[in-house]
Amino acid sequence: MLEVHRTHRAKIRNHSQVAESLDRHGWSASKLWNVANYHSREVWAETGEIPDHEELKDELKTHPKYKGLHSQSSQRVLEELAEAFNSWYSSDDDRDNPPGYRKRNYYDDEGCRVHEEHPRSTVTWKQNGIRHDTKNNRVRLSKGANHKEHPRAWEYILVEYETRPGVAVENLQQVRAVYDQQKERWELHLVCKDEIETPTAPGNETAGIDLGISNFAAIAYSTEDADLYPGNRLKQDGYYFPKEIATCDDSGGERATRLHHTWSERRTHFFHGLAKHIVERCVEKRVGRINVGDLEGVREDDDGEAKNWGKHGNLDLHGWAFDRFTKILTYKAKVEGITVVEVSERDTSKTCCVCGREDDGQRVERGLYVCEACDAAFNADVNGAENIRLDLNESNSESAPDLGGDRSTGWLAQPGVYLHDLSRGFQPRAEVVDCKP
Repeated sequence: MLEVHRTHRAKIRNHSQVAESLDRHGWSASKLWNVANYHSREVWAETGEIPDHEELKDELKTHPKYKGLHSQSSQRVLEELAEAFNSWYSSDDDRDNPPGYRKRNYYDDEGCRVHEEHPRSTVTWKQNGIRHDTKNNRVRLSKGANHKEHPRAWEYILVEYETRPGVAVENLQQVRAVYDQQKERWELHLVCKDEIETPTAPGNETAGIDLGISNFAAIAYSTEDADLYPGNRLKQDGYYFPKEIATCDDSGGERATRLHHTWSERRTHFFHGLAKHIVERCVEKRVGRINVGDLEGVREDDDGEAKNWGKHGNLDLHGWAFDRFTKILTYKAKVEGITVVEVSERDTSKTCCVCGREDDGQRVERGLYVCEACDAAFNADVNGAENIRLDLNESNSESAPDLGGDRSTGWLAQPGVYLHDLSRGFQPRAEVVDCKP
């Protein structure tokens, strides 16, 4: 059996009855975030190191703000903060700032700040804080100690939910209360565990994926077929949202927070849609294994120095979470019985996948690869994907192909191109009408 997790969004039917309690917990999550943020900044200033989530839990578990939530909910806030600090710390973009404080400022007609309050942060309950009534579509969510007004008060928030038709909420593992700023109401994200029969691989073929900047993904199949997935949508968002965020008066304010959230949601939507489309194509092509280029060290050259990809290249490279996409792809492929393997990318962009000649100068311009040895010309990213599929760096491989044979190259020059449509997912380029964020 294979264990999978699915997230279902649900409307809260008794919103008027539970909104105040959820508000309090959302504010408590923001307060705890801010306390932990302040502590992390102090540790950073004193030691040059950022505390991880375990250190934060040990330090703050007796703090009054920690008791504003169920213990597991408080732990999740600290885990999210530690993840945000790690992302900032590992960034090579000087414009990035450490995670901000969660606050919302209010101004009078003359532009003077009147008061400040905490926004409603997402609150996560794990299994120990949940009681699920499957018959009546209700969940009991444990309150934090600070919100149990007196010893005989209710110790939980009883939420009645409604999912879309046909959804069965079973084996509930986690509940997230998420506040929708536009609708000004809470909703639930219900994470359920399912067990399915271990799937059989669609076939024995291998595909190769090259992840990059101009084209987010290029994929080559053993059937002498290839697809390109340009990163236009991510590029547009990567330029649009930072500019909009920069115009905000308060980097931790409501508008900036909303923009960050929207940007993150669109990026996540892109990654999931791309992974789904690639897996569907692999099922069609009877692929049982996907080789993905291992981008470890992609920001460094052979001497360990930071690579300079140009002004826009450095921004794009930082903004795209290649590792995150690979994890999403691995999960979706596993459900179809397909194995995802990270293989070395060394020299895959320099080597001709037709004759095997290696030369730095063969990539003559952006997107074009010309081999002087065999006189072939084709898409450079597809060439890299084909070399990753062949896994040229695999040592002692008895199945390593002979590149010197007679191979067709037409598919290398004319791959299929798919663009991301916000409403329909990935579609052939001719069917997508590009639009601004």
